[in-house]
Amino acid sequence: MRRVFGITGWKNSGKTTLTEKLVAELVRRGWTVSTVKHAHHDFDIDKPDTDSFRHRQAGAMEVAIVSGRRWALMHELRAEDEPTLDEILARLAPCDIVLVEGYKREAHKKIEARRLEAKDRTPLSANDPNIVGVAADFPVEGENLPVFDLDDTKSIADFVERMTGLVAKGK
Repeated sequence: MRRVFGITGWKNSGKTTLTEKLVAELVRRGWTVSTVKHAHHDFDIDKPDTDSFRHRQAGAMEVAIVSGRRWALMHELRAEDEPTLDEILARLAPCDIVLVEGYKREAHKKIEARRLEAKDRTPLSANDPNIVGVAADFPVEGENLPVFDLDDTKSIADFVERMTGLVAKGK
């Protein structure tokens, strides 16, 4: 069974910063962590005029880039549907936990990030039973879920460990 925990919220709510801090904290605690990030736009990790970009532009369905330090696999969907989160999770190497940024409508446990500068501050937790906590940069009133300061990474990481069943190594 793969442990999956999500970070969700509106645009500019602090999802990426919280994900980055959680990855660093969980790795510091000895866990192997992978991430999945959902993008709502036509993103590109490849730059024009690179060999891999040219391969994709020529029509390759998948392009692997391999070096002595890392490898990456890019898959062009062409006429295919966007893969489900489960399909992406199945492609990941084994790890202790996968942190998923975005994927608001998926059924895994999530923490909702909220910032005053967010594009929308309408709480998502009221309509999503999979949101099990809130991390905000402002006082949150009337919330029935655990609420954390958005910058309290250690407490949020403790919460993620409890919610996913991770047991601290050495205990």
